[in-house]
Amino acid sequence: MRWFCRKKNGFTLIELLVVMAIIATLLSIVAPRYFNSIEKAKEAVLKQDLTIMRDAIDKFYSDMGSYPITLEELVERRYLRSIPIDPMTESNTTWLVIPPVNDEEEGVYDVHSGYPGQALDGTYYEEW
Repeated sequence: MRWFCRKKNGFTLIELLVVMAIIATLLSIVAPRYFNSIEKAKEAVLKQDLTIMRDAIDKFYSDMGSYPITLEELVERRYLRSIPIDPMTESNTTWLVIPPVNDEEEGVYDVHSGYPGQALDGTYYEEW
């Protein structure tokens, strides 16, 4: 009769395996959503950065009558505080600078991301 009154001090191997299986199942559900949300956030930041830089280029052109020669000129003339970091390449030196269509003008007409990958909607980042 004594062995019925014995205290249980820990978990059995089966109980531990069941708990680990439940945790693994939950992680397999949550992990893809987490990484997908990171990509969406990076894309939102990229769109915002492009909008801000394009707006600064337009304001520069409006004020000066010509396009800035480099993106650094936008910072020097205080149209931007700093050149934003491309969230896809994690660098501020990878922006693709597009010259004006008119051959008589020079400078920065537009800017695109230098990242060659595809966005979640199927378009390429360098086309945004």
